[in-house]
Amino acid sequence: DELNQIVEAIKMQRTWLARTTARALTVGDTVSFTGRGGKTVTGKVTKINRKTVVVDECFTRWKVPASLLSLTETA
Repeated sequence: DELNQIVEAIKMQRTWLARTTARALTVGDTVSFTGRGGKTVTGKVTKINRKTVVVDECFTRWKVPASLLSLTETA
């Protein structure tokens, strides 16, 4: 029973982090995240869902959990 409570607390914390990050973003922001193979991907936010954010990078569209994104500075 204790283990189930711990798992539930971790899930709630992940959900809270994802939603907090998603609320801080707006469509058009430039964000980055680490993609497959350790490659850093930078793109623009096109849509914000509850837990995921759609990021366009040139010809690729990524659906990324908001907790993995970091806002990047634009020059």
